[in-house]
Amino acid sequence: MSNKCEEKKKIGSKEEDHTPPASTTVPSSAPPLTKRMSPVPSPARKSSAGCKDELKIDYNASSSSSSDDHTNNDSNNEKLRNTGAREAATIQMGNLNNVEYTEVDMRGVPVLDNIKKISMVPLIFLIFYEVSGGPFGIEDSVKAAGPLLALVGFLVFPFIWSVPEALITAEMGTMFPENGGYVTWVASALGPYWGFMQGWMKWLSGVIDNALYPVLFLDYLKSAIPALGGGWPRALAVIVLTIAFTYMNYRGLTIVGWFAVFLGVFSIIPFVVMGFISIPKLEPANWLAVDIHNVSWGLYLNTLFWNLNYWDSISTLAGEVANPKRTLPKALFYALILVVCAYFFPLLIGTGAVPVERDLWTDGYFSDIAKIIGGVWLRYWIQGAAALSNMGCFVTEMSSDSFQLLGMAERGIIPEFFAKRSRYGTPSVGILFSASGVLLLSWMSFQEIVAAENFLYCFGMILEFIAFIRLRMKYPAVARPYKIPVGTVGSVLICLPPTMLICVVLALASVKVMLVSFAAIVVGSVLPPLFGYTERRGWLKFSTSAALPDLFALNRDSSQSLVR
Repeated sequence: MSNKCEEKKKIGSKEEDHTPPASTTVPSSAPPLTKRMSPVPSPARKSSAGCKDELKIDYNASSSSSSDDHTNNDSNNEKLRNTGAREAATIQMGNLNNVEYTEVDMRGVPVLDNIKKISMVPLIFLIFYEVSGGPFGIEDSVKAAGPLLALVGFLVFPFIWSVPEALITAEMGTMFPENGGYVTWVASALGPYWGFMQGWMKWLSGVIDNALYPVLFLDYLKSAIPALGGGWPRALAVIVLTIAFTYMNYRGLTIVGWFAVFLGVFSIIPFVVMGFISIPKLEPANWLAVDIHNVSWGLYLNTLFWNLNYWDSISTLAGEVANPKRTLPKALFYALILVVCAYFFPLLIGTGAVPVERDLWTDGYFSDIAKIIGGVWLRYWIQGAAALSNMGCFVTEMSSDSFQLLGMAERGIIPEFFAKRSRYGTPSVGILFSASGVLLLSWMSFQEIVAAENFLYCFGMILEFIAFIRLRMKYPAVARPYKIPVGTVGSVLICLPPTMLICVVLALASVKVMLVSFAAIVVGSVLPPLFGYTERRGWLKFSTSAALPDLFALNRDSSQSLVR
């Protein structure tokens, strides 16, 4: 074994003395952000003679635990404890199968204790609204392919796409419980440039997706208020709705979470009532109707894909979740069941109780079905539920998008002003940028919005799959509080079906969507060099949060590269 390994063993044997070098001591008055050129000392690197080092990141350690562990140390440690100074020393954790486990000691890192964390129930409904929000928007699946394929699609598609994405989100989200989410995953595996590209494409996709909800909101109300169908009344309504929902995001994520619970219950109950009323009217033969020669595969797959993706979006809120390593996997599991049921049963009711005329199945048609089944009162209830559901989707998507920008800024990937929080703990700059994007894109039609956001989302998911497999192969000993019970080959196999689906979705995109999406990708590819230039000129500042371990060091010191 090399000398470096022997030295590390000697250091690890001194369990009673964890005093860091004087150079690691930072006064308690130090700001929470440090310059990117001076990151937290990096974890142990790969050494020779079989001494393969891995990283275990401790996000939960606090200054109070530091005080307990160092009670009997000398006066220098007493000074360190009292000032709340940070330690970044690497501590050997032992060996297992010739793999050394190390961790970055984050004791003394300042945390925002005054900000309330998200608990289990609000988290489930935040995921529900990130992904679904109810059956509003699935009508086009019947229009595109008929009842049978629509029903089969919402039963089979989750196993092809939703389950793999939710499993990967559970593993990676608990591995990196911070607000960068999937940006951190890709950056740790492929480097900060690809981390930025991931963040750029997913943020654009999220903003485009969010521009859809005011459109759906007004589509459900225009039958009752015809003036909202177009012109300046509709444009004014979009602006008012965007401002109102943006303010709710500004007031705090806890408020958004419990608001999502209320909206979720209110949006689901009318479909339960409609289900009981429809029982005598059900015609099971309607469910078997199919015309395989008259299927709009592009619209069909885009509708399924749009309604069953975005499971990874909750990862950008992981830093705001109470005990994310336990809470996140459970919340994803319960939300998956809720989403599938919220799609399948209303579709079963609508196609079984009413004669199917495919051309009528478009945005807002569930309110017409409610009137046929139960009367005007049920129609108004469904319309109100749809409006509130779109409100829930809007506020949760904006929360995810804005906290993603905050997480990227804390990693030094984008300018540090994105990391500023309001007095409610919310990313005020990120919220303003996301709201502006929604207003700029709200002129697009429903189908154009869905196709454009799906196209960009697909590119981001490809990077996520690559990062997932690369981290599994290169850093197998990294602590994973939740780990998918498969090996490297199983990890690759999990990613194959959704990757094939991505290729199909990309191939079916229109030329207009392709051109717009590729233009957005090109713009994103030149932003990192531009940011570097502005930093050198002193126009913009980039900082890495001292509360986060240095992940990019894993790529700087590695001789391997997956993406060049």
